[in-house]
Amino acid sequence: MDHKEFRVKAKELVDYIADYLENIRDHRVYPGVQPGYLHKRLPNEAPQLPEKWDDIFKDVEDHIMPGIVHWQSPHMHAYFPALTSYPSIMGEMLSSAMNVLCFTWASSPAGTELETIAMNWLGKLLGLPDCFLNEKNDSPGGGVIQTTASEATLVSLLAARTRALIELSSLNPDMQSSELLGHLICYCSDQAHSSVEKAGLIGLVRMRYIESDENQCMRGAKLEEAILNDKDKGLVPFWVCATLGTTGSVAFDNLREIGEVCEKHSAWLHVDAAYAGSAFICPEYRHWLNGVELADSFAFNPSKWLMVNFDCTAMWVKESTALHRTFNVNPIYLRHENSGKAIDYMHWQIPLSRRFRALKLWFVLRNYGVVGLQKHIREGVRLAQKFEALVLADQRFEIPQPRNLGMVAFRLKGDNTLTERLLKRLNARGYIHAVPACFKGVYVIRFTVTSQRTTNQDILDDWSEIKKVASEILVDTFGSENGNIVMPKKPRISLKETRELNATFGTSLLLANSPMSPKIVNGTHVAICDYEQVLSSCAQTFAQLKMEPKDSPEMRRRIRGIRMCGKKFSLDSYMDMVQGLMVEQSLPQCSEEEREEASNGSSPGDRSSITSSPVTSSTTIKQDNSDLSQLHVPSTPSRQFRSKSFDVSLSDLKLDDATISIDMRNNEITITPTGSKKFDDQVHFNAVEGKLNIGDKISQAFDSFQGGILGDRNDVGDKVDKMDDDSKITIKGPGSYIKKLIQQFSEGPFETEDVKTESEKAVTTQSIKDRADAICKKCFHYKGRISK
Repeated sequence: MDHKEFRVKAKELVDYIADYLENIRDHRVYPGVQPGYLHKRLPNEAPQLPEKWDDIFKDVEDHIMPGIVHWQSPHMHAYFPALTSYPSIMGEMLSSAMNVLCFTWASSPAGTELETIAMNWLGKLLGLPDCFLNEKNDSPGGGVIQTTASEATLVSLLAARTRALIELSSLNPDMQSSELLGHLICYCSDQAHSSVEKAGLIGLVRMRYIESDENQCMRGAKLEEAILNDKDKGLVPFWVCATLGTTGSVAFDNLREIGEVCEKHSAWLHVDAAYAGSAFICPEYRHWLNGVELADSFAFNPSKWLMVNFDCTAMWVKESTALHRTFNVNPIYLRHENSGKAIDYMHWQIPLSRRFRALKLWFVLRNYGVVGLQKHIREGVRLAQKFEALVLADQRFEIPQPRNLGMVAFRLKGDNTLTERLLKRLNARGYIHAVPACFKGVYVIRFTVTSQRTTNQDILDDWSEIKKVASEILVDTFGSENGNIVMPKKPRISLKETRELNATFGTSLLLANSPMSPKIVNGTHVAICDYEQVLSSCAQTFAQLKMEPKDSPEMRRRIRGIRMCGKKFSLDSYMDMVQGLMVEQSLPQCSEEEREEASNGSSPGDRSSITSSPVTSSTTIKQDNSDLSQLHVPSTPSRQFRSKSFDVSLSDLKLDDATISIDMRNNEITITPTGSKKFDDQVHFNAVEGKLNIGDKISQAFDSFQGGILGDRNDVGDKVDKMDDDSKITIKGPGSYIKKLIQQFSEGPFETEDVKTESEKAVTTQSIKDRADAICKKCFHYKGRISK
């Protein structure tokens, strides 16, 4: 392949990769092949002559893809995440193209220094202490990228062993290192990863497993007890591995307790946070890091949850000299004139050569940013919480250990064999893939949210698959979908009992298409829609959907009850009320002239009020501009309004009997009677009515004006003040509530308008009078809705 063909085929490959990742759900996550399937398809020897690229890639699709476990699939829930991302893929492509070896600074200055910078960035994101960073040439600590967490564990154990042997040799100069090695012993939890055991085997040291507590955590007391017993036997504790996020249940060892014990007995403390370490970029999860300053080394895998493709393990140490003493080899061909002035990472690891892994890590950190990575982690945790809730809602299942982060360990109730059969059948069907875990004899299925492409629907689909297979197994075993679980009947709670427990409980009509069969539910855990714009927003939505409101006596009674009750209700109740209002009056669309005026002189918030108002008018405007801060509304031909959800007759309300003025400067609404109408003395509201909002006070003021009903007149609560000449009533609102009321109940804000000719005013937006008219009318329609 030459560069011309590479340009073409590489672009085709990028398209193939993008299509594969975006259509990953089309692939069965777990392949249905048997061992040896590929040996039957491919030749036994390499070809003697070159083959065409198209033929080679055709075999990828025909033979390789059928045997692939699709780790990037949203239905992949086995192990821990092994994610990739587009910036990481591009970093890997560029690194592969350059193919530099970063074992010393001289072999790749940029590769070496970028790794130091990227590890400092990442360490700060996790909240690690400064002693783990390398921001100065004389910093004793620093970070290095290893291949896997298993290698990081082994590196720390070997470094701790070297330190312990040096100390013992100084105390026992007559003994050989091989003799001293037999006295060393290290410790880990019985829930630690298998790589810790493998590190002990390679290091030729004894390993003691500390029994975890009921939450699968290793505690300091148990560790110290084991150390003291081993010291009495002549053994020397030298290394302890604490796990943050165990493989079986994502349990967290008590880092501070363990750190204090290690400090007391001079043992190296290594922290293995392979999976959970990524979560520490979110501050809310850093409480598990309490005591990390007592650790000697810390490692986690960005290649798991941070979308940096494998391999990439971040490891930090407090004292890099411990690594140098263990892995330092310095042949003449590896020396350079800047040795000692810069980091040579070949002394921080087991192999000599190393890839340019820092490039893809740097790409991901920059392309996603801190906010993007935190959002990714939190979404994975949220989806795991959703799955946990689904499992707990099914009484056939149980979660033996508390969920932490993005993994849920669940099982079928009963014998372990039921859960084993469930897992085997799930994997055999291939729609989801999971693996088991076992702690203290309890067999569980590990369900980990692994993919950044996982959605709520993916979780629901996976849970449906699990329930379906579980039902089949339980029917086969017990003859019932519930197995041997007795399903208790849910107790029936009467509405009376509910209201005795919660006096503010409001009833909600669920499934509005069946109004004759209401369902009474406890709605205290759901969101209550109680903000000011909800009715206008719902009304606007109804208007856009062009829904046909349906009227019925039952609906009118329901709406009347809602409005007279004064309690908080859920969104569907509010929507029922809006639909009832639509029956009384249609919700017209804004005319072209109204849009033009709104765009010329109104703010975006004002224009939304104009389009959502249910009041229309074509009346000619006549206004007095003598006082720009106070607009007076002249009398116009009367209009009568009748609210189907308000029992008091409004037939006597005639707006030509009054002049309504809106004073935006002083936040006042003034109603001046005309003719022979007079207001009573000061209008007071009793203790109950004193709690009503401004909208109620306006409505009661109009009731008083027309001779309507008023409550008991006690000298308590708020009041509507009468003017000195007994000829007008002024409604004052605290703060900006009057303005909010006007903007909510009118076609637009009560601002001064440009002087126009009479013909221009006749075709523009509705008159100021109609706006005030709308205030009056809507006070009855929305009575009790706006609250402080």
